[in-house]
This record gives sequence, C-alpha cells and structure tokens, in this order.
Amino acid sequence: MSKITITGYSGFVGKNLSSYFLSQGYEVQKLGLRDESWRNVMDYDSDALVHLAGIAHDTQNSKDDSEYYKVNTDLTKEVFDAFLNSNIKDFIFFSSVKASADRVHGVLTEERTPNPKTHYGISKRKAEEYILSKKLPDGKRVFIVRPCMIHGPGNKGNLNLLYNIVKKGVPYPLASYINKRSFLSIDNLSFLIHQLVINSNIESGVYNLADDHAISTNKLVKIISTVLNKKAKLYFVSKKPITLVARIGDRVKLPLNSERLKKLTENYVVSNKKIKEAIGIDQLPTSTREGLYKTIKSFK
Repeated sequence: MSKITITGYSGFVGKNLSSYFLSQGYEVQKLGLRDESWRNVMDYDSDALVHLAGIAHDTQNSKDDSEYYKVNTDLTKEVFDAFLNSNIKDFIFFSSVKASADRVHGVLTEERTPNPKTHYGISKRKAEEYILSKKLPDGKRVFIVRPCMIHGPGNKGNLNLLYNIVKKGVPYPLASYINKRSFLSIDNLSFLIHQLVINSNIESGVYNLADDHAISTNKLVKIISTVLNKKAKLYFVSKKPITLVARIGDRVKLPLNSERLKKLTENYVVSNKKIKEAIGIDQLPTSTREGLYKTIKSFK
C-alpha cells in the first residue's frame, strides 16, 4: 500500500486531502508539528510528504507578524531538511499565489518574478527560496504549489460572507467594482495533488493551482442568488464611500475592511496552464461553476 504523510491535516484542506488519498487506497500519516516530537514519529519511508501546515493570511490583521516567519518559513525549512534526510520520494509544499504577487495585472503565471508585499506572502516566498536553493538527491522530486482562493463544502470565508448577504436579502453594494478572479475548488486541488504523486514524469518545479475559468464577484453573487432562488440585488454604490467604510473597518470590527474589500473586488486571474500541460489534460474534472455551486449549496 502506498503511504503519504500530511502536515496541517486538521485544517480544511488537510481534512479533505486526507479523505481523498484514503479513498484512493493510500495509507495516510497525519503528522502534527506543534512540538519537537514530530521528528520521532514522522514516517521517513512514506512515498510523499505534503506540507500544508502554516499560518494563513489574516484579513483581520490580528496576528503577530513574526508568527508568519516562525511557521511559514522556519518550520518549513525544518520539515524540508527532514525530507532531504529521509527515504521519501516527493515533497509537496503548499505555498500561495501571494508568494508571487499581491496584485495581478493580466494573468499570473509561474514565470513572473515574485514580489510579495505582505508578511504572509514574504514568509511563503522565503520558504520557497530555501527549498529551491537546495540540491536534490537522486530520485527525489519537489513541488512548490501556489493555490489561489480555495473553497469547498464546509469552508468559511469570503464566500460565506457573500452567501449571508444574499440570504438576508441585503443588496450587494460593491457592484461598481468590475473584476475577475480565480478560485480553486477542493475537488480540483485534491485531484491535482494526487496527479503529482502518481505521475513520475512530472518534473520538480513551481506550479500554480486554479480552476479553469476566472469569474467576477458580481457573477458570484448571481450564482449564490440562483442557489437560494433569490433575485440578485447588485447596487452600484460609488467607490469613495465604500473605501471610507473599509478604512473605518480597519480600526473597528466591521464586516468590511480594506483587506476584505481587496479580496472581494480585486482582479486576480491565475493561469493553471503549466500544471495541466505537465499532467497532460485540457481541463480539470470540476468546472468553476460546478465547484462554486457545490460549495454554496453546503451553506444552506
């Protein structure tokens, strides 16, 4: 039986990825990293080590900045060093598109020179740089994957915020922001990670993870409205008062702050061409619309 070790298994992605690999007949070791004992219990003979553990981007700005570097950078270095000294063939590090860019003009590809601006993005990029600086022993592969906004049944976040707005009949006030952004369904994420593990022809490298098509937030509101059998209420409020409210939200606890406003309205289109070409497919198994419908229906 093939074996896979997963860190960060208690999070949304970790739970889903563990279930997916179990369904594919794998033995899954769930490796906790909260204390130093992980080195003593790690399965050094696993087929692959998926490193998910990390500090997520905090939209409320409540985290100490140093925590990003302790966990996302320093801990990743330790786990990667353990991989280098093990019999494990593949190392998959979950970085983020934010390690490449905080703002995207056009389409984000792996060829773009990384220039992160936030502590979250910088901490992930520093981990990437460390991994890429090391010479790999023969027979080992390293994949740095950069997912965009992940969603799926049971996942809370901005999709749930939009869902509650539509559900309560509150007009969506940000319709004046015309944007397009990429999402990643948990089904496509699990499929892609599995393909990296089973396809020995895929070369080590950096790979963006995203669904096949980007959509606007206005379109997303319409999809949510359809799921709820409601008429979409899109209000085209001037951007100036919206920006003012978001700035107030930076100082006091409001549903909208500058970071959340950016997530809801920014253009952030991510290319998944490189990983699809590596796998040898033209499209992912779950369409953007299908994945979003599945996630939104789970909120009901």
